[in-house]
Amino acid sequence: MQTRLYGLLAVLGALFLVLSMSVFVVHEREQAIKFRFGEIIRADFEPGLHFKVPFVNNVIKFSDQILTLDNRPERYLTSERKFVLVDFFVKWRISDVTGFYISTAGDELMASQRLFAIITDSLRKEFAKRTIQEVVAGERGELMDEMMARARSVAAELGIIIVDIRVKRIDLPDEVSGSVFERMRQERVRIAKQFRAEGAEMSVKIRAEADRLRTVMLAEAYRDAQRIRGEGDGSAAAIYAEAYKKDEDFYSFYRSLQAYRQSVGTDQDLLVIKPDSDFFRFLKSADGK
Repeated sequence: MQTRLYGLLAVLGALFLVLSMSVFVVHEREQAIKFRFGEIIRADFEPGLHFKVPFVNNVIKFSDQILTLDNRPERYLTSERKFVLVDFFVKWRISDVTGFYISTAGDELMASQRLFAIITDSLRKEFAKRTIQEVVAGERGELMDEMMARARSVAAELGIIIVDIRVKRIDLPDEVSGSVFERMRQERVRIAKQFRAEGAEMSVKIRAEADRLRTVMLAEAYRDAQRIRGEGDGSAAAIYAEAYKKDEDFYSFYRSLQAYRQSVGTDQDLLVIKPDSDFFRFLKSADGK
């Protein structure tokens, strides 16, 4: 009886061992390739539980996450035949797991080395077309875009997609840093002088236009004022003439009173006139006779 129990346990253990060797799990952060006697037969596994034939199939898993390549700084030669020290890092992931396995034997270290060679070769070609000033200040964005396009096309042959490349630091050798910064300073001074000259020219144009508009506005205002004043004087003369026609004696009396008010009786005024002058005729007689 005990021997039969041991035999049953051995059979169950063997079944459990075979079953455990017949299943594998692919996680969300993984990609997998299934082989049959060393030949790739499938590489499109979704996350979850999958089956294989023990001793016939084997499975290799790879990361599906974004990986980082951060290597030592490298020296690159510019078009001026001067070196710059560039420190960069690369974000990459496996896009074609079959192509990745065939080209790198599934070795991430080998993939990183080949990817680093691709990036450095692309950087070397782009730096060789530019001066130090263009690399440091002027065309870094354009340089990175062109280098990224070149590197992605080559990395795709390895089953790798380059997510991003970032330059952390560009250092200049001590023997060239002073001259480069001096040229950069002179370039900024030249641009500042150009902006000041353009601003001064624009200022002169604006002031000349403002003076012209002021002169035109003053002339037009003076013309309109003279016209309005003439029209007012004409209207006043017409009103005075119409009033004079209606009652000549009263009009003369009223005008004389206005003249007395404006010329007689104010402080420190001196009026030299003959007493029998026509100016005092209404003072002598109410009817001015």
